[in-house]
Amino acid sequence: MLARTYNSSINRVPFLFFPHWVEAKRGKKSARIEKPEVADSILNNVILFAPLYEKIVAEYKADLYIKGKLNVKRLNHLIKIVPSMFTLNKRVKEYLMESVNEMHYTAPSIYDMKVKAVSGTIPRFKGDPSAMLEYFNINIYSSSLLSDKILSPLAKNGRKHYSYLLDSVMEVDDKTVYKVLIVPKNKSTQLVSGYMTVNDQTWTVGKISIQGESEFVKFKLLIEMGQNEKEEFLPKKIDLDIDFRFLWNNLGGNYSAFYDYKSIQLDDIRKRDLPKADKYNLSGSFSLRRDSRSCITDSSLFTTLRPIPLSIHEQQIYEDYFLRRDTLTYFSKKAPTRSRVFFGQVGDLLLSDYTVDLSRFGSVKCSPIINPLLFSYSHNNGLSYRQEFKYNQLFRGDRLLRIVPKIGYNFTKKEFYWKVNTDFHYWPKKRASIHLNFGNGNRIYNSDIMDDLKAIPDSVFNFNLLQLDYFRDFFFSLNHSVEVINGLTFSAGFTVHKRTAIKDSKIVFLTPPTDIQLDMLGKLRRTYISFAPHFRIDWTPGLYYYMSGNRKINLRSKYPSFSLDWERGIKGVFKSNGQYERIELDMQHTVRLGMMRNIYYRVGAGAFTNQEQMYFADFANFSRNNLPTGWNDDIGGSFQLLDGRWYNSSDSYLRGHFTYEAPFLLMRHLIKYTNWVLNERLYASALIVPHLIPYVELGYGIGTRVFDAGVFVSNQNGKFKQVGFKFTFELFNK
Repeated sequence: MLARTYNSSINRVPFLFFPHWVEAKRGKKSARIEKPEVADSILNNVILFAPLYEKIVAEYKADLYIKGKLNVKRLNHLIKIVPSMFTLNKRVKEYLMESVNEMHYTAPSIYDMKVKAVSGTIPRFKGDPSAMLEYFNINIYSSSLLSDKILSPLAKNGRKHYSYLLDSVMEVDDKTVYKVLIVPKNKSTQLVSGYMTVNDQTWTVGKISIQGESEFVKFKLLIEMGQNEKEEFLPKKIDLDIDFRFLWNNLGGNYSAFYDYKSIQLDDIRKRDLPKADKYNLSGSFSLRRDSRSCITDSSLFTTLRPIPLSIHEQQIYEDYFLRRDTLTYFSKKAPTRSRVFFGQVGDLLLSDYTVDLSRFGSVKCSPIINPLLFSYSHNNGLSYRQEFKYNQLFRGDRLLRIVPKIGYNFTKKEFYWKVNTDFHYWPKKRASIHLNFGNGNRIYNSDIMDDLKAIPDSVFNFNLLQLDYFRDFFFSLNHSVEVINGLTFSAGFTVHKRTAIKDSKIVFLTPPTDIQLDMLGKLRRTYISFAPHFRIDWTPGLYYYMSGNRKINLRSKYPSFSLDWERGIKGVFKSNGQYERIELDMQHTVRLGMMRNIYYRVGAGAFTNQEQMYFADFANFSRNNLPTGWNDDIGGSFQLLDGRWYNSSDSYLRGHFTYEAPFLLMRHLIKYTNWVLNERLYASALIVPHLIPYVELGYGIGTRVFDAGVFVSNQNGKFKQVGFKFTFELFNK
């Protein structure tokens, strides 16, 4: 292979200021290379062809070998907060892990992986953590990298955020190869630095090296692309160096991945528009997930699968591991006392996720008890804490029983919440399920009673002794749902509510009441019971899915999701003392704009009609959640400053929400001081209910690796109302 290199004498000057020729020296000879606007042409061609190369591979199958070495530099107990982190031994400084995997890629961006064999010195190692796989399932021509965490230097608008410098020009096998430096214009965790080599004949990238930061990991990634006609669009070898720092813990890692492609199918433009029997069924892209063959864990058998030999140091890590394991098994010198074992288990319980295996009866997964991720604060609801437990039992035929108890406490309002959601998926192919839910709902505000009592003169009885503002709510719901056709789900069932006044009311007459007034006062109850059958339709057109055995897994759709919810309260059933009718319409949509930009919007309306002795307007879609959750950031899609009493004091509503999410919005010029900001969001919400025409909230928020925060301003009936903010922990959730 003949390679001639020309080192640019002005390789630190941006392309915009490059001259039309480059003076280079080769040995004692001086070569003047006439290339008009060479720098701009390189960049223009690479960015021009990147969208084509991003989608040029329609499908491939490959064996992927991953080898990783983890070096423990500093360690303390707070490492247990990190999700999916295995138990580290203080006396062990190096760990080794290997896996051989079957890879199946299908456009667009569907990576299906099955672990064939694993080996390593990590306890209970079952394969590479999903957090690491995003570094290996990578398409360098995509506009964003690492699951939309990094803005790619090859993105269409890359010039806004990167400078590109010509480092050198090489000639390899009669091809001209350019080495281009990648320099971010701003310091941000969403940008990377490094270099890439570009082939001038096809304008493909032969090698790219980038370094940056994602969450608490500083990484350096080197990707070498294939050499032959089809593999040149795919990575052949990936080297990854990481440096993880979190709460005085420091771990270093070195990973290498090697691809052995079995088949590569390039996209055929002529077949793009041909109709398919079921174009939304992507089961063929997830064929490996249905493979029931067992994973090889025997270290001696793994040796026959390893494509490259281990180094002497890596062999020593294995030898130390086997010696340490035998020593612990047969020659334990100091057995832990019961108290030490107990407090060790309590420490795991408090600081880390834990799973209790109930053998044949299923498993229970719990969140850590002491975890800032479980806390949130908002201007309207104050400080809240939540915790949930998950019980799962899988039966023959992929039938699944899931029980999820949830508890929560609002420190500001001093209210305790609990509920249990139970789902039995008895016909997974049709997503047919039975749902049983019960718990205590929102403390509901009853304003309609007070409106009726306004007609009674104040002189009749003492209003100060009435306690009719809030009621406790216990609910019980039984529901059945089935997906009739792809994307269309019918649900039917019933709900029972028992609402009890928090404080008892006393009626002390000041003057003799009339018969009409007595009849009106007869409506006053300490307890209200309602029984209501309900029916719901959910429709998401163009819904992609795949079959995992007998189970249908819904994926995504580029169209909005619609729902119609109807409920009718019946008097006299289960001692119910009122009747009503409720109907709600809702539409939600997520629009991916590319380049880490997203739009979320939601529109909904609802009304209560035919009410008789039922004074609680308790909507399904428009309600104050005890522990609110939103869209991508737990903030959007809900009102942050609206008083909770408005949710239940109106018998109709019309609402709308809009969120725009993108990097580098308002803080673009301040990014030097706020490089920890991952993205920014603009919020707009509007509500129309009786006496609020309209209510409007506007907000601005930021997302970081640790938390999401937003500041909001509200306007009520055309007048400024208040300013508030919302804060939620998002550690390791990005």
